[in-house]
Amino acid sequence: QVQLKESGGGLVQAGGSLRLSCTASGRSLSSNAMAWFRQPPDQEREFVATTSWIGGMTSVADSVKGRFYISRDNGKNTVYLQMNDLRPEDTAVYYCAVGRSEIFGIVQDDYEYWGQGTQVTVSS
Repeated sequence: QVQLKESGGGLVQAGGSLRLSCTASGRSLSSNAMAWFRQPPDQEREFVATTSWIGGMTSVADSVKGRFYISRDNGKNTVYLQMNDLRPEDTAVYYCAVGRSEIFGIVQDDYEYWGQGTQVTVSS
């Protein structure tokens, strides 16, 4: 069994920064892709960013490109999301996920394990 725990969310003013962390426990999944998705209020869950294990390749959504950065520490089974220049429209519950393979896809079906989410609220 694999469990994912997100942390680092909170309330921040527009223009500020936060760093989210997600740590996996249980079976080792260090070779699988890891990603962040988010679900704004009254909206569908959407892709944010993903990263591979081998090569450290990344992909980010256009809505956060240049502001958000994803990274991972395989030794700690942890993935991070550095969020800069936050905007009110970034307000959402942020979820981390572990992929079914090393492929760092951008759709929800590419991911097998999910955390319970951490709330990020950006005030104007």
